[in-house]
Amino acid sequence: MADILVDGNLDVDAVRSHFPALKQNQVFLDNAGGSQVLSDAINSIRTYLEETNVQLGASYSVGQKATQKYNEGLQAAADFINADVSEIVIGPSTTQLFANLSQSFALSFPAHAEIIISSIDHEANISSWVRLAKIRNLTLKWWTPSSESGDLKLTAENLRPLLSDKTKLVTCTHTSNILGSIHDIRRIADEVHTVQGAMLCVDGVAYAPHREVDVKSLGVDFYSFSWYKVYGPHIAVLYASSSAQASVESLGHYFQTPANTLAIKLGLAAASYELVGTIPSLLSYFGPDASTRKKTWAAIAAHEEKLQAILLDFLNGREDVTVYSERSKDRALRVPVVSFSIKGKSSKVVVEKVDGMSDFGIRWGHFYSKRLVEEVLGLGEEGVVRVSMVHYNI
Repeated sequence: MADILVDGNLDVDAVRSHFPALKQNQVFLDNAGGSQVLSDAINSIRTYLEETNVQLGASYSVGQKATQKYNEGLQAAADFINADVSEIVIGPSTTQLFANLSQSFALSFPAHAEIIISSIDHEANISSWVRLAKIRNLTLKWWTPSSESGDLKLTAENLRPLLSDKTKLVTCTHTSNILGSIHDIRRIADEVHTVQGAMLCVDGVAYAPHREVDVKSLGVDFYSFSWYKVYGPHIAVLYASSSAQASVESLGHYFQTPANTLAIKLGLAAASYELVGTIPSLLSYFGPDASTRKKTWAAIAAHEEKLQAILLDFLNGREDVTVYSERSKDRALRVPVVSFSIKGKSSKVVVEKVDGMSDFGIRWGHFYSKRLVEEVLGLGEEGVVRVSMVHYNI
């Protein structure tokens, strides 16, 4: 579906025609909480339930069609991130998939091994590892970037002092769902892998709606994001490299052997068939082939840079506004997830004022990054005001 590009640029009118929800007056600026859904994905769900709503694996005609659609969905999910289909699993959410992964690790880490956890992450990539550390008597180290520079970025340099020969796992976000800054995951992965046997687990939820994800180029061991943030329904995908899967114990039934795919090990029959069947439509939206998809993502980044420039120029020009983390509009440094507070103003009241005077849909709060908001930024219960845009915004 290459109809959203014109001479290499994003045709925003064409883009918006693929999202039925955008016909409303509401201006969706809470996309980091969940994007709107492509019409082809919506139609795919209806068609699946009308025509192929049977158990997978049957030999009769409709059963074969259902199995084919499901397998095509898995393959499209793998293609979306440049992985092998054996290296991915679909589940209900990134939170659940990380929980499954941590449970599968429970017997793999020796006591007193070390886990390094980013404190600026969404809780999805924190709480499961905190529980694992408690259960297995592991040493937990918090990775908190310095706030002196104002950008609060995770880097290979500020990770290095935390690493030791006991490090088994490092977790971090590709892009914070509050700060919007893009972390150099390749450099971080290379740093982690200087420790023999250490692995890197990345939350890509806030990054995937904005940029192409190539897990091989990133060099990660584990990577997850949610499709409902990437223009699809409420499911998520987890990647585990073939080499990292050696540390992943199967949570599946005893007779599911050999447990040679991540889906068998961690899937637990949690992938809704009709929702998995939408993923080919999500992939094709960005283009019919890898080359076109690269051009589409580049055009998306260029358009989003213009959007964030308008907002950031306004906010940065006000002395009473604090923009958290990256203040630059440069697409190489951030995505259009912008959080701020206004001196002397309640974040809740600011959002409610906007609600009352416009159709703009924005939010206040901590957005499940409670440790970041309260412990790192030093803010209270109401947290930040967040405006999160994607490529269909104008």
